[in-house]
Amino acid sequence: MLKQLLSKLPRKSSKSDSTGSGQSRSSHGGLQRTTSGNVLSSRPTAPKRTSSAVFPSSVVTGIEPLLSCKDVPTTERLNLFIIKLSLCCVVFDFTDPSKSTTEKDVKRLTLMELVDFMDSGPPRFTEPAILAMCRMCANNLFRAFPPNYRPNASGGENDDDEPMFDPAWSHLQIVYDLFLKFVVSPSLEAKVAKKYINHSFILRLLDLFDSEDPREKEYLKTIVHRIYGKFMVHRPFIRKSMGNIFYRFIFETERHNGIAELLEIFGSVISGFALPLKEEHKFFLCRALIPLHKAKSLGVYFQQLSYCVTQFIEKEPKLASTVIRGLLKYWPITNSQKEVMFLGELEEILEGINMGEFQKVMIPLFWRIGRCINSSHFQVAERALFLWNNDQIVNLIAHNRHVILPILFPALERNAQTHWNHSVLNSTLNVRKMFTEMDDMLLVACHAHFKEEEAKRSLEAQKQKETWVRLEIAASLQPITGNTAVLVTPLVSNLH
Repeated sequence: MLKQLLSKLPRKSSKSDSTGSGQSRSSHGGLQRTTSGNVLSSRPTAPKRTSSAVFPSSVVTGIEPLLSCKDVPTTERLNLFIIKLSLCCVVFDFTDPSKSTTEKDVKRLTLMELVDFMDSGPPRFTEPAILAMCRMCANNLFRAFPPNYRPNASGGENDDDEPMFDPAWSHLQIVYDLFLKFVVSPSLEAKVAKKYINHSFILRLLDLFDSEDPREKEYLKTIVHRIYGKFMVHRPFIRKSMGNIFYRFIFETERHNGIAELLEIFGSVISGFALPLKEEHKFFLCRALIPLHKAKSLGVYFQQLSYCVTQFIEKEPKLASTVIRGLLKYWPITNSQKEVMFLGELEEILEGINMGEFQKVMIPLFWRIGRCINSSHFQVAERALFLWNNDQIVNLIAHNRHVILPILFPALERNAQTHWNHSVLNSTLNVRKMFTEMDDMLLVACHAHFKEEEAKRSLEAQKQKETWVRLEIAASLQPITGNTAVLVTPLVSNLH
């Protein structure tokens, strides 16, 4: 039985064969063949494979089906498992559906049989089995993606382009499914597997998040999360590597297809942080998560980013003021859609903030909210006024109304007088009514102060207008001739 299995394996060629088989070598991938087409050896210096979606890979034929795992003794099943993994290292070109169809079907069936083997409760995986699995995954999954020449490659809110789907997904999906079952299997011991699922392997796995195929990113998200949970020794490295991807995205490229998925992983990681939070975790919040708000493509990953930020604040409420200062620093003054998102995140933060942290930031915070209330974009103004629908925020404002109302009253008054949108106008009047119920005397005092300021502003505007009139008259009496500069003296006597 074992001889039958070994007869199907690729065999190493002897020195005499290697010297006289120059014509029998394939020109693709550095694979050596016999005249019958069977693979004899694979050269480790094969060039790096690129995505089969654009750059066709090396095509290898000659895969033949082996015996089923059910047809061999239990003691030999793990050996057969390794043999089948070795055969599945062969990669095909899927850009041409008519090429190597038989071999592709054989490989697909072999991969499916390996998945069934994982479901059957395999014995403890030995080092050769772990090595074979990692090698097979590396050959099939790790690849360089083609350059993306789209103008909105970073995935902005208005990016309507359909994602690119890898034509090799019929095989890639089974490989991902197989590796996921392998990682979560109780037969895999982390102490043994960490030698092969190492830093280099994890880095290349994280690089795959730049894939445009959403199906691939869903598998990667689950696999990396499982690796993080099982291999405790790799946790600091995984966090650091994910942080490096964020830093490169924020400060260099602003182009990456997997930021949302990486943030989703990190959200579950944050929930497991022990208290008190380590300085490295706070550093990551300030240097990575908060600056992620400034990217143009914020809408793609805003939900996941907001969840991560709120998780930090739930862990340590003192971070709320730090986050609010960061949001005010990166406030999108010229982007109304992002302003609406920022206001939504502010509401979530203010729902859980304590009074001490709120008082640290309430002056710059409500100055910005006042600007949003006066926004000519009705969605921004409306979203800012919706904050008063939250009882927790209203309670915070009521306790600090002597500071907040003088800041907000000019914005509310201008809206009530001049805003073009009826919904914003009605919401503004409702907010004014709430302040009246809180402290009518304070509202009257703010209104009187507002009138005084408006009178001063009107007087200043009138003075400026008169100054310009005097300058225009003086310029008309002493025009500039040629390139000669003339010092204009105001003719005050002519104006009286």
